[in-house]
Amino acid sequence: MANIKQTLEELMTLDGALCAAVVDSSSGMMLGSIGSGVDLEVAAAGNTEVIRSKMKTMRALGLNDVIEDILITLGKHYHILRPSARKEGVFIYFVLDKQRANLAMARRKVTDVDKEMTF
Repeated sequence: MANIKQTLEELMTLDGALCAAVVDSSSGMMLGSIGSGVDLEVAAAGNTEVIRSKMKTMRALGLNDVIEDILITLGKHYHILRPSARKEGVFIYFVLDKQRANLAMARRKVTDVDKEMTF
């Protein structure tokens, strides 16, 4: 089992990793962060709205399912948002350099660290 700091450090071992955060989606506040390249406080708050919006849409559609992850592809970055399977109301936010990162490996890494993260 890994605490939040260890979880974030493990994410940063992936090639192309720029920064990451663990975010409380009820408040938009970061529980921990690492790296640079993006204003993580602004990103945490903004991506909280992305998670909330998707959950609201799923409810409106009557979808009885869970979000595994949300991928936002920008010109230079991949942004991965993964609601934690271990703790409701928390998500992992991970930013990668699109030129250096392997998206499949990044999604797998986020899944793996989520399984081991403790609070």
